Amino acid sequence: MKRRNHNNRHVELPNFCHLGVNLRIAVTVEAALAAAVLARAADATAFRAEFVALSALAQPALLSTLLALCAAQRWLRSRPYRQGVGFTLALGVAVPVLASLWLAPLVGGRDSHPPFGVALFSLVLGAGLLGYFNLRARALSPAITEARLQALQARIRPHFLFNSLNAVLSLVRSDPRRAEHALENMADLFRALMGDARQLAPLEDEIALTRAYLELEQLRLGDRLQVVWHINKMPADALIPPLIIQPLVENAVYHGIEPRPGGGEITLNIYRSADNVHVVVRNPIGADAGHHRGNRIALANIRERLLLHFDLDAQLKLEPLGTVYQVHIVIPYTRERTLPAPAHPHRR
Repeated sequence: MKRRNHNNRHVELPNFCHLGVNLRIAVTVEAALAAAVLARAADATAFRAEFVALSALAQPALLSTLLALCAAQRWLRSRPYRQGVGFTLALGVAVPVLASLWLAPLVGGRDSHPPFGVALFSLVLGAGLLGYFNLRARALSPAITEARLQALQARIRPHFLFNSLNAVLSLVRSDPRRAEHALENMADLFRALMGDARQLAPLEDEIALTRAYLELEQLRLGDRLQVVWHINKMPADALIPPLIIQPLVENAVYHGIEPRPGGGEITLNIYRSADNVHVVVRNPIGADAGHHRGNRIALANIRERLLLHFDLDAQLKLEPLGTVYQVHIVIPYTRERTLPAPAHPHRR
């Protein structure tokens, strides 16, 4: 269970397995140690010696604490928020105390680092960090983050809508079944655009949505648009931010296919490697250099969404490879939903 704040947002503990969370914790601990040593050190030499000795004790304790929190994070985040905070603080105090008792004889003796002092330091620092992560989450949403996510997600080029409608109208009499299928694809696309941007979506749903989009584009581009899929190693159960792949493909069509009279080929390669999901989209480099500015804006939007969902654990790389432009996204492989999935109708 999660607690809600005054803006009706689910408040939950940070994900202690995320790189960004761990880096912030590690930097804060080192800064606090440096401040504590600086307050009592007589000179630079004494500061350096005491800080090195204290870090030799603190670093293994910090690493052990982070590993313990990561191992328990799924259970901790499943508890009511206040209860989760209590268990997190208890773990964040117990592990450093046990580590200090074990390591103290090696770095100066137990009297130099009494368990009570270690426990108090860990408790104060842990409470401060949890308060920081709570405030950070509140600052990022809902009024800001959800609005930004919805705005970033809801973008769709007007020319695509008009072109798709014109293509459907041209089929109504000549091929009504195909026109009906195209309208179903448009309904699926706009249903996704109006969905909850905070909720991670199954990768297989994103692939189905991307296929629907490409079918609409092929109504007007015909053989100019060729698509090659490499998804045999795709983890269909992985959860990713909604509408991450479709905008990449839309960019590939708009910037790589439309400017070329002969069209071209778009390649999608989606696979899992270790604990990450890789999404690689390639398209030919278009002849119109003016399109690249819009491409950078769209990719900046996607990068921002990845940052909001995964912090520093996601990557987006842009790689011009000769006559081909490649976008490579790396997302942590997860099957955990941060919010209950809303019910939505499936296509028939």
